[in-house]
Amino acid sequence: MSMDTPGMRPVHGGTGEGHGPSRSGPADRPWWVMMATEVSHCGSGCVLGDVISEFAVFALALTIAGSSLGAEYAGDYVLALAFGIAFQYFAIAPMRGLGLKDGLKAAAKADVISLTFFEIGLFGWMAVMAFVLFPAPHQLMPSSAAFWLLMQVGMIVGYATSWPANVWLVNRGIKVPM
Repeated sequence: MSMDTPGMRPVHGGTGEGHGPSRSGPADRPWWVMMATEVSHCGSGCVLGDVISEFAVFALALTIAGSSLGAEYAGDYVLALAFGIAFQYFAIAPMRGLGLKDGLKAAAKADVISLTFFEIGLFGWMAVMAFVLFPAPHQLMPSSAAFWLLMQVGMIVGYATSWPANVWLVNRGIKVPM
């Protein structure tokens, strides 16, 4: 499938205003490079929130319904969402000239879907880690290098599962191409 296939290119260009591509920026790069940047931007907030949450849940021995995995899911999602919206705000608000309230709304609109799909991929992998690869009593903990190696695999899975959501968001002008 060529990159010029209808539906595969974003509707809006790099101006952030929906008035066509800018002369320098996203229009000068291949479509897949622009999308890789979009997905990486989404993933950066997810990864930062996930790493901080994993250490916090481990250090505080938090559980939900007796499971540390439930606490990890809740903590990871909340912190990833907080960082993701903050990252989107600082990207979107200046490009669109938005104030705090409108900027936060636009950031949430742009990030909640893509972040959720990233976390779905990561959480699926974390379930495989917890229930298939290292079931109790041999669970991996954030204090081991093996845990973080396998979490990197999960983040790659999250990157892949968030790609289609980011394409959809860019094609509809909800996210500004980077």
